[in-house]
Amino acid sequence: MPMLSNTAVPKYYGIFREEVMSGKIPVNREISLEMNRIDSLIENPGVYYDDRKVEGWINFCENEMTLTDGSDLHLLDSFKLWGEQVFGWWYFVDRNVWEPNPDGMGGRYVRKRIKKRLVNKQYLIVGRGAAKSLYDTCIHGYFENVDTSTTHQITTAPTMRQAEEVMSAYRTAITRSRGPLFKFLTEGSLQNTTGSRANRQKLVSTKKGIENFLTGSLLEVRPMTIDKLQGLRCKIASVDEWLSGDVREDVIGAIEQGASKNDDWLIIATSSEGTVRNGSGDTIKMELADILKGEYVNPHVSIWWYKLDSVDEVGHPDLWIKANPNLGKTVTYETYQLDVERAEKAPAARNDILAKRFGLPMEGYTYFFTYEETLPHKHREYWRLPCALGADLSQGDDFCSFTFMFPLSNGYFGIKTRNYISELTMQKLPSAMRIKYETFMKEGSLIVLDGTVLNMMEVYEDLDNHIQEREYDVIAFGYDPYNAKEFVNRWETENGPMGVEKVIQGAKTESVPLGELKKLASERMLLFDEDLMEFAMGNCIVMEDTNGNRKLYKKRYDAKIDAVAAMMDAFVAYKINIELFE
Repeated sequence: MPMLSNTAVPKYYGIFREEVMSGKIPVNREISLEMNRIDSLIENPGVYYDDRKVEGWINFCENEMTLTDGSDLHLLDSFKLWGEQVFGWWYFVDRNVWEPNPDGMGGRYVRKRIKKRLVNKQYLIVGRGAAKSLYDTCIHGYFENVDTSTTHQITTAPTMRQAEEVMSAYRTAITRSRGPLFKFLTEGSLQNTTGSRANRQKLVSTKKGIENFLTGSLLEVRPMTIDKLQGLRCKIASVDEWLSGDVREDVIGAIEQGASKNDDWLIIATSSEGTVRNGSGDTIKMELADILKGEYVNPHVSIWWYKLDSVDEVGHPDLWIKANPNLGKTVTYETYQLDVERAEKAPAARNDILAKRFGLPMEGYTYFFTYEETLPHKHREYWRLPCALGADLSQGDDFCSFTFMFPLSNGYFGIKTRNYISELTMQKLPSAMRIKYETFMKEGSLIVLDGTVLNMMEVYEDLDNHIQEREYDVIAFGYDPYNAKEFVNRWETENGPMGVEKVIQGAKTESVPLGELKKLASERMLLFDEDLMEFAMGNCIVMEDTNGNRKLYKKRYDAKIDAVAAMMDAFVAYKINIELFE
């Protein structure tokens, strides 16, 4: 019997839970935490489970949809588990609804109880080969053809090819029309626009996307950029590979702004683990982690975050299912094994495989500082304290960076930074990066000076005023000689040559101080509190030469690391002149 119950255990979650508890299915920490959240929903008397909605979606998918090759679709257990979260949970709100009079003259507000879908956003982070795009397709197909209130849907991905993966199985299902609903919707002729509507094709793949002329619904592909997504009032959206590619903007947030104006809106965000730092993905993952831990309560978000718990588990095939619940179904163990062997033989491929197959973030492998090491500390001031100053000077689009290192007790270092760019550089920034830079300006770590290029004497004046205002006692000064002659000459003229050190850039000279800074960062002994330093540390990668010496690099042009380079210069100058600090 169908039911709407506030005490029922969801059918497919119940099966999954039993298999987890019996030890048949191993799960990671994040999935365990999500199970705790679902258990809480079951116990919540204000939340209801509707098995009719769940089974309706499953029946639609298995009767009407197909695989990309045209073969019959049998929903995976994981799809049922995920879909149940979207379709199964409901709650009620009391709302004043305008009800017109029968004669059409006037009306009145009537208090009504409205049934609302609980989950508006679902995040799936799962290993490559899990058929995520097909799951998106199943969601879109149902809402375009069964839920008649849906008028506008979008799907987006970092590339149009990836977005088309969501559309291809749907288009095949339309062509094949194996179920009674699709047979009805695809009968007739598209060209019949003036005759009987019954003889017109109602579900069609067009240049716009996939249109249902009967319900007036459209599913279209949109590029993954904020300017193409903002302002849309789509009811249903899927965002594929939001952690992959170089996605710097919060596209999910941009979609939500418009979608949330609809009742029962829904965003499905699916992705394998990413390889990009300092993007919106990091911020979203932090929020999801807080929700899972119960630090932030949000019952409207469903989170299925599959990954290995540690890199050590890569050597245990029986645990790989933690990263991909569809392993052995949509992708073979052999494929995973071959990737593991390739990762061992080709270090260049290792990072991508660990992220995409096993859900292990890239931070600890490609990037010099781990994600945890880049988290800012609580705010501190260092008035009148002795320090070493490091300089990495630029007049172009890079930051002209200065970092202060304050030796503290027990081996700790206080860190402050001050950076400069020209007004022209600021104007040329894309919108997402400009917002980030404005954050730096607000905290005082980034100064924008007038003109097309930086005037080094203007930079000097501002920095000198900054030092005097805070009464910093600069005992040592380390600098990269590139573009530094004019600045250093003035510094030595006004402050004397004592403690001034040229720091030559290169793997031979950088390797040792980088190693020491890494150790300090890992022990959380670099006490920085500025977003700009977090940004710079998160962008750092290192390259090794044949002798094992490491040099600091950035992965992309916009991935600024200058404040970290300046910190290294300050650290070198401090080490050379350590006796002056005693």
